[in-house]
Amino acid sequence: MSLYKPKNSPYYQFDFELGGHRFSGTTKCTSRREAEAVERTERERAKRRVADLRNTSIRLDLDSVIDRFWIESGQHFSGAGDTWRDLGRLIDFFGATRLITEIRDDDIAKLVAWRRGHRIIRSKKTKLEDCPLVSNGTVNLTTALLRMLFNRAKRNWGVRFQYEPQWQNHMLPQPQERVRELVGDEGERLEAATREDLRPFFDFLTVSGLRKKEGYTLRWLEVNWSSGQIVKLGKKGNRVVVPITSTIRSILEPLQGHHPEFVFTFCAQSTQHGRIRGQRYPLHRSNVNGMWRRLRKRAGIKDFRIHDLRHDFATKLLRSTRNLKLVQKALNHRDITSTLRYAHVLDEEVADAMEEFAQERMAKRNQHAESRNNSQSANRKRA
Repeated sequence: MSLYKPKNSPYYQFDFELGGHRFSGTTKCTSRREAEAVERTERERAKRRVADLRNTSIRLDLDSVIDRFWIESGQHFSGAGDTWRDLGRLIDFFGATRLITEIRDDDIAKLVAWRRGHRIIRSKKTKLEDCPLVSNGTVNLTTALLRMLFNRAKRNWGVRFQYEPQWQNHMLPQPQERVRELVGDEGERLEAATREDLRPFFDFLTVSGLRKKEGYTLRWLEVNWSSGQIVKLGKKGNRVVVPITSTIRSILEPLQGHHPEFVFTFCAQSTQHGRIRGQRYPLHRSNVNGMWRRLRKRAGIKDFRIHDLRHDFATKLLRSTRNLKLVQKALNHRDITSTLRYAHVLDEEVADAMEEFAQERMAKRNQHAESRNNSQSANRKRA
């Protein structure tokens, strides 16, 4: 019997085999008629699942797909820790046994709604309701990660999706990232307020244009002195290349010997949390954020994130070179549309060019008018 009611449960259970696979579970129905309807739905779902499994040689349950993705790609991302947590969230939401081929548009809509309800917990002392909700960009990162699973399954593993979600319909609107640069004496104030052991790290971000995480995770293995390049994996696993200029070399060379693996370190200010005062330890996300908040406060600078050092680098480089393609390459942008956010720097140049064009046009018009008047005057004299 494929449909039955256990002694200690008010709900009917289903249990059947199809294509050599066993399917069982609760219908959550107390009426047999309603339970039979649920069972028919489960049988149809089971047929599709068996068909999907026959059409591919790999396991399609989400747990197996995520494991393979992690081994082949995810673990090599610059933000591998964040990727691992987001993959875990997908398991939490869909369940480990859910087939990736069963995920539809409606499931993505529910995932987005679920993720939008999450909050940013910065301190255990703060009440949950007082913690801010995650941003639309953070929600989009979770959706984009699931899309990466789909793309890898299609392109690398030969999986066919009969009903692939319309991803763009589920991406939440994001405000255009603001561009903030250091103005006036802000740069000098930041430099004066920076601790000596942290100065190389912040100087490096200022002259390399790298993102915060790309900076504090920099390893000596990624610094190739002979080729004159820093090569590492950055955002979304993209290859990031930074030339070792004479300025960058002068920052990095004195740091050799501080740590066998990581380039940037800090000196412990006290003996606590397993650290010994005066000894060096690698930078990591939490202490970089804390150090930056204290540095910015000492410098008296408001509304300037550590990521804005990258914006400062880009705007000043574009203002100096007037070359948008060069800035694109320096920032390791794959698409120049990402670099166009800095195009406002060229507004003054555009205005100057427009004015020069207008002046030339007006001069030509005056020249033609003068020539025409001279010709008319000559004709009158001859007459």
